Amino acid sequence: MVLFLIGLGILLLGGFVYGKYCERVFGPDDRETPAVKLADGVDYVGMKKWRNQLIELLNIAGTGPILGPIQGILFGPIAFLTIPIGCVLAGSLHDYFVGMISMRNDGAQVPKLVTRYLGNGTNKVYNIIIWILMLLTGVVFIYTPGDLIVNDVLGMDIHGNVIWIVYACILLYYILATLFPIDTIIGRIYPIFGGFLIVSALGVLVGVLMDGGASLHPITEGGLISVHPTGQSFIPVFFITVACGIMSGFHGSQATLISRTVMDEREGRQTFYNMMLAEGFIAMVWAAGAMVLFNRSAAVDTSATLMVGLISKEFMGKIGGLIAIVGVIVLPITSGDTAFRSLRLMIAEQFKIDQQKKIKRVFLSIVIFIPAAAILYYAKSNSEGFATLWRYFGFANQLVAVFALLMVSTYLKGNGKNYFISLLPGMFYTFIVSSYIFHDPKLGLNFDGRLGLEGYTGSYLVGLVFALLFAWFVAYSAKKRKDMILD
Repeated sequence: MVLFLIGLGILLLGGFVYGKYCERVFGPDDRETPAVKLADGVDYVGMKKWRNQLIELLNIAGTGPILGPIQGILFGPIAFLTIPIGCVLAGSLHDYFVGMISMRNDGAQVPKLVTRYLGNGTNKVYNIIIWILMLLTGVVFIYTPGDLIVNDVLGMDIHGNVIWIVYACILLYYILATLFPIDTIIGRIYPIFGGFLIVSALGVLVGVLMDGGASLHPITEGGLISVHPTGQSFIPVFFITVACGIMSGFHGSQATLISRTVMDEREGRQTFYNMMLAEGFIAMVWAAGAMVLFNRSAAVDTSATLMVGLISKEFMGKIGGLIAIVGVIVLPITSGDTAFRSLRLMIAEQFKIDQQKKIKRVFLSIVIFIPAAAILYYAKSNSEGFATLWRYFGFANQLVAVFALLMVSTYLKGNGKNYFISLLPGMFYTFIVSSYIFHDPKLGLNFDGRLGLEGYTGSYLVGLVFALLFAWFVAYSAKKRKDMILD
């Protein structure tokens, strides 16, 4: 319990202090924001600060900050330190600077920012990765809430015909949310969903505090870092597993979306940085709830999705548990629709497709949803389909974050500001994604296995090389494109 409370203290106090510092480094001023300067009634729509904050939180808080920590706590109580420290130094910083740099560039999506600050060649690689991530995110956030609705709300078989009806309903909502102006659906109903999210997190927190820490101890053998039940290595697997609770590349696409609705640059810290802190809080609470329940039942092999319902009902009873489950269902739905909206805007921006005309929005949306439906069908129809989908989603998510931190570091260095605050987490996550993909025998290259090396020996060395290349590329890009970088 002490470690959990220390972690919450780091998240709150550290986030306040470091958030203020990040704001000072960026330097928000009185210039007109895109919401004011480019108002079009569709995507550039000024909204109140509290509404922007809630929408940003709901946009970024999919199932990641819940399912990820539930799985990540199996690595031991170290999660209660790594989640808040990583959230303060990396995740919140990532969301804040991406959102604010986008605001300074007329609400441009990340691909356009990458082109400006890192060059067209880098953008071609990035575009492929981010478009795939947005598509996979949308599909994952149809699959996950659909299964929760059928299993936990309707009490029916997730492999029956009903699941396809539920998937179709969610997809239809996504189509509507993608086509209508941002304040028609998202701006009006998301604040209501925010209440479900907050209630579920607070309910689990109260349950953990009432437990008194009796069950907050390592689930498996070990101390601060426990022996994972399946033998996975803490580095790099933990930081891929608990992606959204610490840092997520997907958030960049959502921050740039909200950068078009913020009416004052000084609202940026509360809207971007602090909302990621709130997601870190959600991750901490569900990690603690999972640790308590795992220790009570020793069900270390229980699936993360099933654990959501068990934790909710354990701490909040049947009615409160149902509210919590509804909150968890809402999370991915509210992230999925904005993922598709972001993908539409990215493609439109890349190919200069006017989005003020409804017919063009309809056509582009159809282009997006056809492959999404095909991937969903594959994931549900094959025994290993969703596992494969989730692995690609998780890796792509962190790789996208590396590109965003590369862009942020180049921007800060080119403007003569303290770029080390983004350079260091960027180098760290470059090491993480590189060593992970080189080592993984299923998704990756099985580098160590092919060379007959023990553990991650070879993959760690490769990760170190790529981390150094990250630092070199920041210096190279800042020098080469200095005229394009200056505000």
